[in-house]
Amino acid sequence: MNWRYRHTVLGLCTLAFASTMLARLVISPVVPDVTDGFGVSTGAVGLALSGMWAAYALTQFPSGILGDRFGERRVILAAVGITAVASLALASAPTFAVFAILTVALGAGAGLHYSVATALLTKEFDDIGRAIGLHVSGGPLAGLLAPIVATAVAARYDWRAAIAVGAAVAIPIFALFAWRIEPTPPERPDESMRDRMAIRPLLDLLTRPRIAFTAAVAVLGAFAWQATASFLPTFLFAFRDLPETTAGLLFSAYFVVNGLAQPVTGWASDRVGRDGAAAGTMALGVVGYALLVAGPRSALLPAVVCIGTAMTWGAPVQSRFFDVFEADERGAAFGLVRTAYMVLGATGSVVVGVVSDVAGWGAAFGLLVCVTGLALSLLVGNRALRLDL
Repeated sequence: MNWRYRHTVLGLCTLAFASTMLARLVISPVVPDVTDGFGVSTGAVGLALSGMWAAYALTQFPSGILGDRFGERRVILAAVGITAVASLALASAPTFAVFAILTVALGAGAGLHYSVATALLTKEFDDIGRAIGLHVSGGPLAGLLAPIVATAVAARYDWRAAIAVGAAVAIPIFALFAWRIEPTPPERPDESMRDRMAIRPLLDLLTRPRIAFTAAVAVLGAFAWQATASFLPTFLFAFRDLPETTAGLLFSAYFVVNGLAQPVTGWASDRVGRDGAAAGTMALGVVGYALLVAGPRSALLPAVVCIGTAMTWGAPVQSRFFDVFEADERGAAFGLVRTAYMVLGATGSVVVGVVSDVAGWGAAFGLLVCVTGLALSLLVGNRALRLDL
């Protein structure tokens, strides 16, 4: 398959990922308007959003099975299509109960994309680290644009129009993907969903030493990512006494750095090895979080740059999984491990939030120094002791 078509696949997968991410992220900036509109508490909306992210994590595994059964193209189109429909329905929800249900449906639909698209890219490219890095960059791009676009549209129209932006972006990407991407043959068209979800083979997969080790590193990385995405602006405001606008600008800088560094980290993992690139990201995490907690004010921007780069660990770590998977198990296997490490990593928000209440923000973000330091120790120890994990 020619170079141009492969890069068309990469570009459209990245745009599809950005569209499914943006549809979820445009909700957060208009939460106060949603609470006022439905007359509910912030906690009620927060619960709906938690359900959305949980549904997103839990559909990673079945999406991989569906990709193996029906082909990646169909599943990616389903993900973007469901995202568009759910966003439109969400924007016109008549009651909060309907809004909450549709929010969870949006998360489930969006969750069908990432694992399947990543498996497709590993078939198209030999340098999968670079491809995964470029694909992942769609997330930070959405994270940067969503608050700006949602706030502007809500100010000009209302919160319902802001949420409908998700559909406005997803619909043309759906059409473009359907037009430009050729049908993809399924890897296991005749195997039933029930057989693929049998418990014992799943446990056997997760307990393979190299997969279990990689998953452990991914859990630590996801823990730090979730905590950072949830609380970095609050930490800068409450602990470092920055104005809210300055904290917001640094948070935007985090997304910019993260998006720009993703392809570089992926490229590095192809050149210097998965463990070397992953260890480099975790080392930057140790430095960045330490500077956030104990460094001078002048070091806050360098700290955010370090952390934004550190949170690109996904490119080398996810590539590490695909180095181990068999060719005919990639879709389902990656979906399974991604669900596992995302669900466990999601505890980062809860744990760091509780620690901040009990011991303060310094201790909470100091914990992230320990988390990234532990991941770094695992990677360095594996290499130094030649454990071949």
